[in-house]
Amino acid sequence: MSSTKHILIIGSGVVGLSTAYYCIQRGHRVTVLDRRDPDYEGCSYGNAGMITPSHFVPLAAPGMVALGLKWMWNPESPFYIKPRLDWNLLSWSWKFCRAATTAHVRRSAPLLRDLNLASRACFEELAALPGNDFGLVKKGLIMLFKTEHALEEEAKTAEQARQLGIPAEVLDARQTARFEPGVRMDVAGSVYFAKDCSLNPGLFMAGLRRQVQAAGAEFSWNTEVTGWRMTGDRIEAILTPQGPMSADEFVICGGSWTPGIARQVRLRLPIQAGKGYSLTLPKPRQIPAICAILAEARVAVTPMGSSLRFGGTMEIAGLNEEINPIRVRGIIKSVPRYYSDFTPEDFQGVQPWCGLRPCSPDGLPYVGRAPSYKNLSIAAGHAMLGLSLGPITGKLTAEILSGQPPCIDISLLDPGRYS
Repeated sequence: MSSTKHILIIGSGVVGLSTAYYCIQRGHRVTVLDRRDPDYEGCSYGNAGMITPSHFVPLAAPGMVALGLKWMWNPESPFYIKPRLDWNLLSWSWKFCRAATTAHVRRSAPLLRDLNLASRACFEELAALPGNDFGLVKKGLIMLFKTEHALEEEAKTAEQARQLGIPAEVLDARQTARFEPGVRMDVAGSVYFAKDCSLNPGLFMAGLRRQVQAAGAEFSWNTEVTGWRMTGDRIEAILTPQGPMSADEFVICGGSWTPGIARQVRLRLPIQAGKGYSLTLPKPRQIPAICAILAEARVAVTPMGSSLRFGGTMEIAGLNEEINPIRVRGIIKSVPRYYSDFTPEDFQGVQPWCGLRPCSPDGLPYVGRAPSYKNLSIAAGHAMLGLSLGPITGKLTAEILSGQPPCIDISLLDPGRYS
């Protein structure tokens, strides 16, 4: 058993709280610092709530550059880059283009599979804790396709999934209809991934915070990191408007704000904030039996009790949390194309939510020890997989902080790979 340490975690999103939880389980003392107040609901709260072993292909993959260039001229499209002169965006884009190769996908897919499956097991363990019901549903996920061509392309991915040991079943339109008898759909077919799950992210985050607080973690809200105090290759304290805060270990889990924090210690972590949106219907006209992805539209659909959430889009527009109604309209217009009985009027009066997802250029998160400092670690850059990979990221980080080898080989996630 490693000696007890005081660990200071910057960020109270799903990765930060998961790190706090697993550090406490290993006997460490934990302080969680956040720049926001405790009521702020960032991208860990309003997302689609999916746990996705099916998502083993990183964002940087062959074809994504061409698809992105096609989509970026349409502000309602699933992917949009707001034109701006920004060196960090240009550098990130160049790195993304270089990473989007078949070889990169081949290296990354087994790791993303292992991380997602291990995180799924963590969610099951957390759901079993007393009084910790967050609506975990283990019925799988169905990807719906409008066109035969898109379905044929996804069938290739389904074959890759089966080779990786991930169950995947290709269904025609009639089989898909039998799968969802309570919802009328206009689709060419689907692919069913049995290992995927869904949950209510708001309930999950509230329960995780309760578990961490009950175990003795201290929270410091509305606390901005303004600087660092270093001695040689060690961090002695972070500087805040409230005064310095010292610890034995420091972990940056700042989501899309991570690069700015890391720059203060001369660490380069390329990340672009990918804004996503969601709309939750409190009383939908129909509720699908399982969660789904409207494939061509890149919209996720998740039943959450008696409500139904639609989430999607990737908008690269900087650290900007303003609601863009054009992006929201793109989601709304896509829903009736797949679910025939829904109309745009169903969304009248529904308040959109948005959150900033931290996207690395190669589509892989940064997890592990930071270069140059012996007691600084990074856990950030998960893009759309933040919720899905949150618990396993926290567990791996706790293992590293405890001086133990991580239970999964995460050498591809080295935070120093762009330094």
